[in-house]
Amino acid sequence: MVDRVAGALFGSAYGDALGRTTEFLSYAEIVARYGPGGPRELTGSPALVTDDTQMALAVAWAVHGVRPDPATLERRLRERFVAWANSPDNNRAPGATCMTACRELALGTPWQLATVADSKGCGANMRAAPVGLVPGYDLDTLAGVAQLQAALTHGHPTALAASELTAYGVWALRQGAALTDLPALLRDRCREQRERYRAEWLGDLWRRRPGAASPEAFAAEGWDECLAVLDRLDAALAAPDDGGDPCLTTGEGWIAEEALATALQCALRHRDDPVAGLARAAATGGDSDSIACITGAFLGAAHGMAAWPAEWADRIEYADQLAALAGAWRDGRA
Repeated sequence: MVDRVAGALFGSAYGDALGRTTEFLSYAEIVARYGPGGPRELTGSPALVTDDTQMALAVAWAVHGVRPDPATLERRLRERFVAWANSPDNNRAPGATCMTACRELALGTPWQLATVADSKGCGANMRAAPVGLVPGYDLDTLAGVAQLQAALTHGHPTALAASELTAYGVWALRQGAALTDLPALLRDRCREQRERYRAEWLGDLWRRRPGAASPEAFAAEGWDECLAVLDRLDAALAAPDDGGDPCLTTGEGWIAEEALATALQCALRHRDDPVAGLARAAATGGDSDSIACITGAFLGAAHGMAAWPAEWADRIEYADQLAALAGAWRDGRA
């Protein structure tokens, strides 16, 4: 299992690093520079990542080594997010939603008021993969933690649902599920959780959603939007792969549910060649680093560290932190 844990942690960072080089390029520009398959080599020493990996590490260290109760994790997530926001290393084009919420969190504003209530940006779930790797979490705990870490900055119900699905997908793959089974598992999760509002983790967040008649209605909106994008994923996978931009079928990934679906499409299209999966995810006309980050988490959780070139482990930025977390979680130290 540690191999899958390390594979997911490092794979997420590798995807982020590859996507960093293409994030603000059009698909045509990416193809002209790298070919239609996208970038397959890390560049730089170290190969730099973006705010996606930085925030994923903030989540990972916040949940590491503590009992997963809402009050403790809210405090630790707040501390880690504010520290990230104020760090001189936070110079990788961070998302506006995260920065807006972190400014309020730094002032001590209750998080339900600090969050950007209408945002379902992919900043909510590009950092969610570590939640699916923590040893000892049952699925209710996983769901609560995944939603809480998203909700501190992104208050839209779809951001919460997509973050839970991202963490759940990584968890299922870590447990040995096949990549090809993942769309159906995620669909089942959407249906099972459709009206489940986790008040113990979210408090009265639902009241900030205009038109939400009840906590259950708030939750259902998010799960329904995730089901809709999974329909688009199924339709895309049912058609032959044209080798082009996967964003054209499952979305550009700027919003959470589309980042999940497009990442999963890339992982499934290249399930037997994980590096090609990362490259394909980076060769997208949308939020390439976030799409590739999530793709790497899925492929690494499925294949373990064997998915990746061995020499990459010493070349990626934050390698020491990624290795420390993998080692701790190998030993069952949550």
